[in-house]
Amino acid sequence: MADPGGPELVRCPVCSQELPAGRINAHLDGCLQRGKRMRLSGREEEEKESGATIAFPLFSKPKIEADGARPSPPTRGRGAEQDDSQGLATSCPQKSMPEKLDGKPLADKMRPCGLGDYVGQSKVLGENTLLRTLLHAHEIPSVILWGPPGCGKTTLAHIIAKNSKKNGTRFVTLSATNATTNDVREVIKQAQNELRLFKRKTILFVDEIHRFNKLQQDTFLPHVECGTVTLIGATTENPSFEINSALLSRCRVIVLEKLSVEAMESILMRAIKSLGIRVLKQDAHSDSEDGSSGGGSRSEPVVYIEEKAISTLAHLCDGDARIGLNGLQLAVQARLATGRAPAGAKGSLGNVIFIQEEHVKEGLQRSHILYDRAGEEHYNCISALHKSMRGSDENASLYWLGRMLEGGENPLYVARRLVRFASEDIGLADPLALNQAVAAYQGCHFIGMPECEVLLAQCVTYMARAPKSIEVYQAYSKVKECLKNHKGPLPPVPLHLRNAPTKLMKGLGYGKGYKYNPMYQEPVQQDYLPNELKGIKFF
Repeated sequence: MADPGGPELVRCPVCSQELPAGRINAHLDGCLQRGKRMRLSGREEEEKESGATIAFPLFSKPKIEADGARPSPPTRGRGAEQDDSQGLATSCPQKSMPEKLDGKPLADKMRPCGLGDYVGQSKVLGENTLLRTLLHAHEIPSVILWGPPGCGKTTLAHIIAKNSKKNGTRFVTLSATNATTNDVREVIKQAQNELRLFKRKTILFVDEIHRFNKLQQDTFLPHVECGTVTLIGATTENPSFEINSALLSRCRVIVLEKLSVEAMESILMRAIKSLGIRVLKQDAHSDSEDGSSGGGSRSEPVVYIEEKAISTLAHLCDGDARIGLNGLQLAVQARLATGRAPAGAKGSLGNVIFIQEEHVKEGLQRSHILYDRAGEEHYNCISALHKSMRGSDENASLYWLGRMLEGGENPLYVARRLVRFASEDIGLADPLALNQAVAAYQGCHFIGMPECEVLLAQCVTYMARAPKSIEVYQAYSKVKECLKNHKGPLPPVPLHLRNAPTKLMKGLGYGKGYKYNPMYQEPVQQDYLPNELKGIKFF
């Protein structure tokens, strides 16, 4: 037994039993042998992963599944080691079409397992890029993956996970939507034990890292600094606004762009091939007849999808691979649920099911617009609206107004910006613009959305077409600069400009010598600035 005053107890990473440091090595040898025997009793692993999986019993409790698969990952806290990503093998040829579509969403089933299957982001992961070189060298720095939804942030993290397991590195994941500070500390504690006992590094992936507050983000700082963990964070928000600046300085920001239409078509074609769906060319109508005659004796229907439907789906998903794949899944499931219609029915011919453009549009309408009222896109769109009106482009101005309103922006916010624009950019060139903007604000306040959208459209068009002048804006900016740079105390108001409501103030000279302008026929020569500022010009 260990002496109570002896060394601190160390937790075994295999069975979580706490033992004195002097006994941990012998105890680990026994756990290793037991874990190895249990793993050999199950189904054999693939040969290409056999070398990396021998060490995995060290970091997960040895639990054998009913089908003889590898031991389950640890579930302590909310961090858990990731299983290998599923590739094209997810869709087994012997399964029927409904079985292929059941269970996980298609976007998760089609997640690439290697860089060779990763589509898009050529600027970041193209040949000879820095990140790709580091991935091949198994040298992963702490990074923040920033990009819109469905652009491949989580997929890239899964690829890094698979790559790190081959190199013997632990990969742990947390979701900031439900993880707590205690969960983070538990993962870091395990990483410290792994590094101290086995010299094994830990990569920590935090999804939606912007959901952590500043205090939770500070928990990572010392451990990222000293290399206890390599942090990979994924966020859809601008890291400059949402990530602690101290943490941001210790991580490299990787910007992922919205997927192009060509990339989306490639992703959809990969999924279509995996599901066994046949593509119907626009000029190959005879294929449907061949398919129906050949499939008459089959119990499994033959599914065709029009080439135009794929293109439409790629355009409608707005660069979001998750929406595109799940939209494809929804369209196929809907057509299969409809059943085989009689020969000659629209969309079906005997044992053949067609997925046409209208079916895709029904399953996925462009009801989503990438816009965040509290994020970067909010500021991007209002800036684009302001600059379009300043440039007198009414078409662009209306477009950016529509992007904001259809994305859920508060119309009163837009109206307030128009009031400001009326004075800042139009000013005295058209003084009625300010009346127009104030009236639009009041109208939005009275009737709200969606009726007020045409009020804002009218005001935006007026502002874009109005003549522009920033004379007043520039003059007032000079006044502020003058006050800011004045040396010493600000000069007092001249006595002749002061009001004298009492006898005492009159006796002190307040208002003495002031010339009341309406009492004079000719222009009045009178100073209105302090002596220190005589001759200054703001216009």
